[in-house]
Amino acid sequence: MTFIYGDEEVSYLKKKDKALAAAIDTIGAIERAVNSDLFSALVNSIVGQQISTKAHATIWERMNAGLGEVTPQTVIDCLDVQLQSYGISFKKVAYIKGVAERVADGRLDIEALHQKPDEEIYKELVQLPGVGQWTAEVLMLFSMQRPNIVSFGDLAILRGMRMLYHHRVITQPLFEKYRRRYSPYGSVASLYLWAIAGGAIEGMKDYAPKPKKQGRAKSI
Repeated sequence: MTFIYGDEEVSYLKKKDKALAAAIDTIGAIERAVNSDLFSALVNSIVGQQISTKAHATIWERMNAGLGEVTPQTVIDCLDVQLQSYGISFKKVAYIKGVAERVADGRLDIEALHQKPDEEIYKELVQLPGVGQWTAEVLMLFSMQRPNIVSFGDLAILRGMRMLYHHRVITQPLFEKYRRRYSPYGSVASLYLWAIAGGAIEGMKDYAPKPKKQGRAKSI
């Protein structure tokens, strides 16, 4: 399954933002996979925190192969050391087990999230162990397909904005300006910002200041 969007979202964004319109025309349609199973998608997001895309994909493949299916029960039944053997840190194992236990015993009715507005979903998710802003927003976008998610906590989104609009830094107020411009179709804008950050448009560069090189100490 891929993220569903069409002419309505694209036409709106192109009318609202000339720079984004040019990027959309250059990149074309984007197919982005979504995982409609909320529990496995949430676990996947926790696994992917603060690691590279390649490492994330490798660990997730190992985990699926080892568990057969990522469900609350298969996670609970799996020994901590076995989960760690897939490449998951000790801390993330505790987070994943914590979420699995809450879903299994009913403390978290994960399917009921579908009926709630974005704000309530966010508040409920960030109360879970190991779930912060980025993880909650990724779940809402790539599992629930909520239409208006743009994450300030996503480094690729910020990079895409810097590249598209030639900014050195994306401050919170500047981010909010663009987020309001994309609304109510921020999720589709996010798809294109990710593509831009990943090098989808040749010659487009990141304007972030380069780290200063440390000078060599002079000998006395």
